[in-house]
Amino acid sequence: MSQHTILISVGSNIEREHYTRQSIIALKKHFQDVSLSSVYESEAVGFNGSPFYNLVAKANTSLSIEHVCETLKNIERDNGRVHIDKKFCARTLDLDLLTYDDTVTRSPVVLPREEICHNAFVLWPLAELVPNSIHPETQQTYAHMWASFDKQKQRLWPVDFTWS
Repeated sequence: MSQHTILISVGSNIEREHYTRQSIIALKKHFQDVSLSSVYESEAVGFNGSPFYNLVAKANTSLSIEHVCETLKNIERDNGRVHIDKKFCARTLDLDLLTYDDTVTRSPVVLPREEICHNAFVLWPLAELVPNSIHPETQQTYAHMWASFDKQKQRLWPVDFTWS
């Protein structure tokens, strides 16, 4: 069975310390070799809400893209996430598959995830965790993409996060 490298964004703005910890426990249960960026705090994007905690996790898996997405949705549900039609809202946990190896696809999910290029809360943790990895479409490193990102667009700052 071949191993695939995946990058996952993690976000929470409801009981965010608790659900951020729970997400990592669950990710480590379902995937191998999980490594994490720092935790960042960011203002809510797209709606008025409490600030989010965000980070990016890198992991290995033998699961297909479909099964990775299904696993992430199940982890969200197990942690009280209610899936509603509203795209921008408060949530206990938001787990998004950002990349799956260097796959570029539109189905079953858009990869690489488009928000990599637009959201500081995804790009800064990526630039920290995998600075020299190449974005499959822009062909730039995440470090380069972050260096040229307009940092006035979204406010974001690292937080001291205790995992235990």
